[in-house]
Amino acid sequence: MTYEHLDSDLVNELLNDGRASLRSLAEELDVSVTTVSNHLSDLEEEGVIEGYTPKIDYDSVGYDVTAVMQFKAEGSALPEITETLKDHHQMISVYEVTGDYDVIAIGKFKDTDDMNDQIKTLITDPDINQSNTSIVLNAVSENEQFELETE
Repeated sequence: MTYEHLDSDLVNELLNDGRASLRSLAEELDVSVTTVSNHLSDLEEEGVIEGYTPKIDYDSVGYDVTAVMQFKAEGSALPEITETLKDHHQMISVYEVTGDYDVIAIGKFKDTDDMNDQIKTLITDPDINQSNTSIVLNAVSENEQFELETE
């Protein structure tokens, strides 16, 4: 195998099985274990691979409610608001966005009462001018990653 697309191929193999051993990756990619190890180290140092974490099914551990929250914020307070949301342990994603709202946050909650309590706490911030919350009815696709192209 040429090394031309090795990094992309290695990332794609890990997307399919993040727990794959160096030996199995080397066999799949037809390179040595040392080559795989060196490339993985480089990818980690470059920040391409940020860690190896399990994919959690939140429903199975009791977090049955997913909410998408949109917030309008005072411009100068935006960094503080996003930091507060990011530090909230039930927020799985926080984005600064363009459009009608300034921030979109996605949270996982045990039930609607838990969600309601958490949102009420969040919107007491005087720098949040407006909020809108949608409850997810059906997660068609969630936490998906895509394979890198190897052109």
